[in-house]
Amino acid sequence: MNLRSGRLKGKMTSDAASFTSSLEFDRRIFQADIRCNQAHTTMLKEQGIIPADEADKIIEALQKLEAEGIDSLNMDPSVEDIHMAVENYVTSQIGEAAGFMHTGKSRNDQVATDLRLVLKDEILDIQADILKFILNILDMASQHTETVMVGYTHLQHAQPTTFAHHLLSYAYALKRDYQRLQDAYRRVDMCPLGSAALTTTSFPINRDRTRELLGFSVLLENSIDGVSSRDFMAETVSALSILSMTLSRICEELIIWSTYEFGMVEIAGEYSSTSSIMPQKKNPDVAEIARAKTAAVYGELNTILTILKSLPQSYNRDLQEVTPHLWSAVDNSHSILTITTDMLSTTTFNKERGKELADANFSTATELADLMVKEKNLPFRVAHQIVGRTVTKAIEGRIKPSDINSEFIDIVAHELTGEFLMLDNTKVKDALDPEKVVRTRKVVGGPASEMVEEAIGRLREFVNRESE
Repeated sequence: MNLRSGRLKGKMTSDAASFTSSLEFDRRIFQADIRCNQAHTTMLKEQGIIPADEADKIIEALQKLEAEGIDSLNMDPSVEDIHMAVENYVTSQIGEAAGFMHTGKSRNDQVATDLRLVLKDEILDIQADILKFILNILDMASQHTETVMVGYTHLQHAQPTTFAHHLLSYAYALKRDYQRLQDAYRRVDMCPLGSAALTTTSFPINRDRTRELLGFSVLLENSIDGVSSRDFMAETVSALSILSMTLSRICEELIIWSTYEFGMVEIAGEYSSTSSIMPQKKNPDVAEIARAKTAAVYGELNTILTILKSLPQSYNRDLQEVTPHLWSAVDNSHSILTITTDMLSTTTFNKERGKELADANFSTATELADLMVKEKNLPFRVAHQIVGRTVTKAIEGRIKPSDINSEFIDIVAHELTGEFLMLDNTKVKDALDPEKVVRTRKVVGGPASEMVEEAIGRLREFVNRESE
C-alpha cells in the first residue's frame, strides 16, 4: 500500500524514505500497535460502523500477526512506519477489507496511544525493580544497625553514624524516585485514541470503549492535545533522570569508599576489573560506567525538551524524533538501576575501618558542645567556640579524641571565657565515644539502632503495600 499514490506524484526517494522512516525504533511498539488496532476494530464493530464479518476478519488477521511476530512484516523503509506495515500485512491476508481498520483513526492518535501503552509497562517494570532495590537495602541495613562509621559533609568527617543509617538514606531517596514515577504514570495513563488526525471524526465512535479495552484510566479529552502532547515523555524522562542521579550518587560513594585511602567497602570482583598493565589494580568499572550513563539520560531529557519547545499545535513530524530518546532514557536508567542493585547488594562493609575512621578525627565534637549546653547552660555558640579551640589544640598536640579529659577542656575554656567548666570526666569520655554518641540519637530519622529498625519497618510496609 502506498499512501503517496493518491495525493502525490512520484515515489519518495530511497534516501528520503530512510530519512523519515521510524521503523528502526517502531519495533518497540509492535505489540501495542496490534492491541490498538484490535481495540479500535472491536469498537467499530460494536458501534455498527463497519460490517461485523469484516471486523472479525481484521481481528483474526491481527491475531495471526501477533502469533507470527514482527519478523513477518515488511520492514522496508518505504513503508514509513509500523502502522503501515501492520496495515499492509492485514491487507495481504484479507484484501481491501483491511482498509476498514483505519476508519475514524489516524496514525497521529494511533502512535500516541501505542507509545503510552508501552511506556506504562516500562514504568511499572522500573518501579518493580526500585522496590526490589529498596528491599535489598533494607536487608543489608538490618545487618548493620550497630556498625559505626563516620558521616561526611563536604566530604570531611562530620559526625558518627552507622552503615545502616547511611544505607537508609539511599532507600528513602529511591522511595521518592518510585513516587515520582508513580505520579508520572498518571499522566501516561490517558487514552488519546479517537482524536484521529486532530479533530476526532464524524463517525459515531465510542472513545470510552476503546479506553476500556486498552486498559487506560481516563481519556485524554481534547483531540488536538491528544495527538500533539508529548509532555508525558518529558515528565517520565525527568523522573528517570532524577532516579539516575540517585543511583549515580550511590555509585560515586562506592567508588570513593573502595579506595585504599578510605578502605570502607569492598566491591565484589564480579563488578570490578583490573588493569591491562598494573596487575595489582581492582577498578570499580561498573560503578564508573553507571555514573557516566547517567549523563546520557540527562542528555535525552534535554534533547526531548529542545525538540518540543518550539512546536506549534497540533501534530508535527518532529514528534517522531522524540521517541528514540525516550526509549534510550528508559533503557539506560533501567540498566543503571539493575546493575547498581546487584553491585551494592554484593558489596561488603569493613566494620573495623568504619570504627577506626569514626574514632580518629573528632567526629563527636558536636556531642561535646551539646554536653556543655546541657550541663553548664552555656549558649551553644560559646560551647561551639570552646570545642573548636579544643580540637585545634588537640590536633596540634597530636592528642587523640579518646585522650581528651575535663582538665584539658578547662584549659581552653579558661582561656576563652575566664571560667572553668569542671565537666564530669565520665560524661566527657562518653561524649567523645562514637558508639555511645550514636546511641543517643533517638530522634525520628536518627542513627540509634531502635530508630533505624523502626525506619526499616516502615519502609518494608511501604514496599509490601506497593507490591500488592
